[in-house]
Amino acid sequence: MTRSHCLTLIVDRAAQTLGSSLVDIAREMVKGAAPIILSEGEAVDIPCAEPGTGTASLATIRAVFNGKGVDVLLTRSRGRRKGLLIADMDSTIVAGETLDDLATHAGIGEKVIEITRLSMNGEMNFETALRARVALLKGLPVSLLEKAWADVRLNDGARTLVATMTAHNATTALISGGFTYFTARVAEMCGFTEHHANILGMAGDVFDGTVAEPIVGPGAKHDHLLRLTAERGLKAAATLCVGDGANDLPMLRVAGVGVAFHAKPVVRQEIANQLNHAGLRGLLFAQGYRLSDFRDA
Repeated sequence: MTRSHCLTLIVDRAAQTLGSSLVDIAREMVKGAAPIILSEGEAVDIPCAEPGTGTASLATIRAVFNGKGVDVLLTRSRGRRKGLLIADMDSTIVAGETLDDLATHAGIGEKVIEITRLSMNGEMNFETALRARVALLKGLPVSLLEKAWADVRLNDGARTLVATMTAHNATTALISGGFTYFTARVAEMCGFTEHHANILGMAGDVFDGTVAEPIVGPGAKHDHLLRLTAERGLKAAATLCVGDGANDLPMLRVAGVGVAFHAKPVVRQEIANQLNHAGLRGLLFAQGYRLSDFRDA
């Protein structure tokens, strides 16, 4: 049997341990080879053929393991370590939605959060939703940005993900439908090669209710992926993209490996590789990195 793929099992190390009995179940479902330990009790690779006739599908395997707190990802064995990472920021690299946090400090949180929900679930056009949310900020003090920044928290593994891929010669880009005020700081904290986001309009010390054109939305994320692969001389197969919302789908669809990270239902329905339990370290395990390969920021 040609074992052209790897099935990777990952758990949230803070919540549980990946036991051998779970690994054995997965190995049997794909008729896989002996497991390769990537991080003891946290992540393993199981070399296998591409799931198909005679073995369980990835959807079936995920259905079995989701209830056990185990993430299951399937990648090709060749070229697993990617030369380009493109990451969304809000609810991916950072734990919350920075625009929602900004609106909450402004006292208009409920209105903005509902529009964000519709947009991220694909129920409202992204550009329309962004303009509508920003318009609600008109006349409010720019100083609210600093208050919102104080709420920002990196998701577990964010720095390690970027540092490790950078150490192995990957380009890393933070591309967000949010705002440069936040991406500039998050990119510096994590060590991203570059960052791109929207620019809030200001009139003196207040917001003017506008966002600069062109808007960095779903199409822009896709376009940055194409630009960076061309600049690096990479094939699409050598790219990894991660995001959680409907505006991330265009880049997730065309990446060599697109990963839905604790994503909205509309994203999970379409993107096969998902991290629903583990943190961002899982993106390294999905590339075959062992814990001993990890780098600190």
